[in-house]
Amino acid sequence: MISIFLWFGGVICMASGIEFTGTLFVFLAVSSIGYLLFFWFFNRKKQRNSSRLWSKKEIRITTTLTGLLCFIGILESYPNHPEFTSVFVLLFIYILIFSAVLIWNYYLKKKGVPTISKSVIQKLIFWSFVIGGGRTLILLEEYENNDALIIIVFIYFPLIFFLIVHWIFKQIKSILTLKNEKAKTELLHLKSQVNPHFFFNMLNNLYGWVDKDSKKAKELILKLSDMMRYSIYDGQKDVVTLEEEVAYLKNYIELHKMRYHKAISINFNLQIENEGYKVMPLLFIILLENAFKHGVENLRENAYVHVDMIARENEIHFEVENNFDPSENTEQPGIGLNNLERRLELVYPNKHSLSYTITEDVYKAQLILNQL
Repeated sequence: MISIFLWFGGVICMASGIEFTGTLFVFLAVSSIGYLLFFWFFNRKKQRNSSRLWSKKEIRITTTLTGLLCFIGILESYPNHPEFTSVFVLLFIYILIFSAVLIWNYYLKKKGVPTISKSVIQKLIFWSFVIGGGRTLILLEEYENNDALIIIVFIYFPLIFFLIVHWIFKQIKSILTLKNEKAKTELLHLKSQVNPHFFFNMLNNLYGWVDKDSKKAKELILKLSDMMRYSIYDGQKDVVTLEEEVAYLKNYIELHKMRYHKAISINFNLQIENEGYKVMPLLFIILLENAFKHGVENLRENAYVHVDMIARENEIHFEVENNFDPSENTEQPGIGLNNLERRLELVYPNKHSLSYTITEDVYKAQLILNQL
């Protein structure tokens, strides 16, 4: 941007007969562009951030040189081009203000107090350009310098339009990024709430099995280890394969089979027509966990849990059915289900269906994911 400004400044000066100043402007522009190309050529392998191409020292040097050029322009254009004298005076004042800001920031930094923010400096530069550019157009029109007026008009208005559009897009991007980050933070918080009481219960069971049946305790530890590894590491991913999620569900069921001392009828009907389905991790476990927590836990006999999962035609149908004791509290809108509903809203908006039905002593939950 600095190089382009210097280049057009030189072209305008030379077109208006202010040759010496125009030549210096063009020379400084070519030097700065050459520096940038030279820097890029020798540092392209390092992939250095382009926003750091100009160091603070280089900006100070360029600002000083531009100020000197404006001062020379004042002396050269007066009295032949009074309009350019006014423009150069205006630019010189702006450069002095900008230099004062840099010096003040340096002073504040030395004192260890907060400096003038980058956004404030950007606003100062923008409004200086808008006001200064408008004043320059008025001066050139008053003194009928048509050549310079045409060149500046073709630079001034498109640049203002570009800066305004850029600012609007930047604000929209900032809002979307903030919204996305908020959703991600909320999703991570929700994921961290999945299954904590199950792991605590299993650890308590393991404590009892260590002395009673060490072989069974070892089997439980291995399965629990696999589940914890999946929950901690894979559970933080955005998506996992459906096969990984199914393996997690099967481990959960096997641990419950080993845990209880009563007969339980557990069926897992699985139909996956095509491989490659990707889903959010730890999604189905909440419905399965509810079936055990509110059904199997409270029944002395004839407890059952039937699970059906069908994946086909870009859809996944997951259904869990269990019986329960009607005398117990049958309402299940706890943290787990609220957690699940919120996660579905965040990750699968308008691409899911979650429903519950209760018939006498049978509870059924159905989740459908589509457009995967």
